[in-house]
Amino acid sequence: MVSSDWLPGGGATRPLEKWPQPEARAMGQAAKVLQLFKTLHRTRQQVFKNDARALEARIKINEEFKCNKTETSPKKIEELIKIGSDVELILRTSVIQGIHTDHNTLKLVPRKDLLIENVPYCDAPTQKQ
Repeated sequence: MVSSDWLPGGGATRPLEKWPQPEARAMGQAAKVLQLFKTLHRTRQQVFKNDARALEARIKINEEFKCNKTETSPKKIEELIKIGSDVELILRTSVIQGIHTDHNTLKLVPRKDLLIENVPYCDAPTQKQ
C-alpha cells in the first residue's frame, strides 16, 4: 500500500498495482487520436462543403495519420495531437469558401459559425448610456 501523503491532495490509499499503467495511458492517447481524426474529418466536411476538390483534404489527413501510426513516444504523440487540434481550430475559425463567379470575381460563402463572433470595427467608439 502507498501512504496517502504521497497522493495529490492527500487522497485515499490504493495498492501500487492499481496505479495507471503505461498501457492505460496509451489507450487514453489512442482514444484522443481517434477523436481528433474524426473531428478533423467532420470539420473538413463542413468547411469544404460542396467543393469536391477541396474535400480531397481527406487524403492528406489520412496520409498524416498513417505516417505517424507507428509513433510510440507519448511526448511526440501529444505534440502531434496538439498540432492536429490547432489545424482543426484554424480550419473551423479562419477558412471561408470562395466561389469563382466571373474572371476576377469571387463570391465569399462564410459559414454561420464564423459570423457569430464578428464585431464591426469602429474608429470612433461611442460611450455606453
